[in-house]
Amino acid sequence: MGNPALALVILNWNGKDLLKRFLPSVVRCTPATVEIIVADNGSTDGSAEFVSTNFPQIRIIRLDKNYGFAGGYNKALEEVNADYYILLNSDVEVTAGWVNPCVELLEQRKDIAAVQPKIRSLNKPDFFEYAGAAGGYIDYLGYPFCRGRVFNTLEKDTEQYNDLAEIFWASGAAMFIRASCFHRAGGFDARFFAHMEEIDLCWRLQNMGYGILSCPTSVVFHMGGASLSSSNPRKTYLNFRNNLWMLAKNLSTGRFIKTMAVRIMLDNVAACAFLLKGKFRDSFAVTRAHLSLIRNYRRMRQSRIPSGRDLPDTVFRKSIVVQYYLRGKKYFSDLRFKASTASK
Repeated sequence: MGNPALALVILNWNGKDLLKRFLPSVVRCTPATVEIIVADNGSTDGSAEFVSTNFPQIRIIRLDKNYGFAGGYNKALEEVNADYYILLNSDVEVTAGWVNPCVELLEQRKDIAAVQPKIRSLNKPDFFEYAGAAGGYIDYLGYPFCRGRVFNTLEKDTEQYNDLAEIFWASGAAMFIRASCFHRAGGFDARFFAHMEEIDLCWRLQNMGYGILSCPTSVVFHMGGASLSSSNPRKTYLNFRNNLWMLAKNLSTGRFIKTMAVRIMLDNVAACAFLLKGKFRDSFAVTRAHLSLIRNYRRMRQSRIPSGRDLPDTVFRKSIVVQYYLRGKKYFSDLRFKASTASK
């Protein structure tokens, strides 16, 4: 391994309590050669002042307002000079030796753009965490799932996914990414604001010919749900809207039309399910997401990175909705979907 320049960047928005709780593990377990940066997204809770007072070794990048996850990272990383970026949520507890395995993969494999450590739950440490688990995938309709997490079913980590695997997306909660690839791909799509932006970025990177890996020898613990709760209608809207935008940006025209014929039906089922649960605002959020796709379709298509293949090899060619809800396949290992070998 050489001596690449590494920068660990934590995006913060009014997360003073999270920084108090999690920064000590980051400082303790991260090699001194890594520059640690807190990019403050226009916080009003004094979190930037807390960091400068208690962690003077940490660099602070102050943004004038909250640009969301996508825009905030884009703006902050314009001011960071490094070979590799380590993007870390403010609610992640890291462990000893978590950095080197991921960086070594990027150093050894120039065809790899990003690497994700294994992400386990802070609240249930023996279990995988929702936002990434042991690596992310999508099915051919665009629905995301993970090794270790399918919809809301979280698996216990019994080292069943401890192989080095090629994945479709690396979680934005803890992502190691080659800086040159990040900028060549255009960074995160700031229009997304938050949610799905890392999946969209990883799709674009694959369209450019790069791979994404899951590194099980690096382990972090994620609290999750620190910005928007899972029952928040705005989160529902962003998840559905950004997922549809992502499909418009990355699929060929013919495949997009076929995909949407099925998605409209399935998303209407989801909207009805919200209604039956009395979640009227969540149900309307699904409708709003589809209207937003209609309004912005042309803009999304203009930012497409063409690819020589129909879909990346890491896309699950069956419907995860059908497999999970109709066929009862709750675990990733039930899907008979083997991740591509990561060794070359």
